[in-house]
Amino acid sequence: MEPGALRETQLDRDLVERVQRGDSSAFDVLVKKYQHRVIGLVGRYVHDWSECQDVAQEVFMRAYRALGNFRGDAQFSTWLHRIAVNTAKNHLVAQNRRPPTDDIDVMDAEQYDMSLRLRDTDTPEHELLRQEIETTVMAAVNRLPSELREAITLREVEGLSYEEIAERMGCPIGTVRSRIFRAREAIDTQLKPLREPTNPRERDR
Repeated sequence: MEPGALRETQLDRDLVERVQRGDSSAFDVLVKKYQHRVIGLVGRYVHDWSECQDVAQEVFMRAYRALGNFRGDAQFSTWLHRIAVNTAKNHLVAQNRRPPTDDIDVMDAEQYDMSLRLRDTDTPEHELLRQEIETTVMAAVNRLPSELREAITLREVEGLSYEEIAERMGCPIGTVRSRIFRAREAIDTQLKPLREPTNPRERDR
């Protein structure tokens, strides 16, 4: 595992241990860190935005209740990912809707600096733009060739290192890096129109 990924894993482990010792504020940190990933993933199953928000909230409630039994056998992000998928599927079943037969992965929208900038703004306009960004990312991931989609998902969603992805996909590390770069480039191209100001006065600033 690369140093950056190792630090993230250790940070998550430390936060989980704090929650298990009764520090609920540590869970708030985890929610803020993963809320966009969870919403993006749930949104692949539940397409109505307000409904998606409710299901995402349920994901974190279930995670909080189950965290006492978390032993670190898997990364926290992978554990939370499974809860999100199961919660979304259960929601569809409860609504008499058929869930997908295959689990769906989604690119984490948090890697985009625009998403990060919008995180602290709560105006209706920014909320609408945030929704549009997440929808655009999900659609862009869907359009990727399978090998690019798998590589970016393993990296951004499952948090695997380049070495682990190379082993999983049966290809050289250089190929993995190339696929992830191309996937990010394709997704970034789809996001560019959202980054460009539409107001002429904003454009001239």
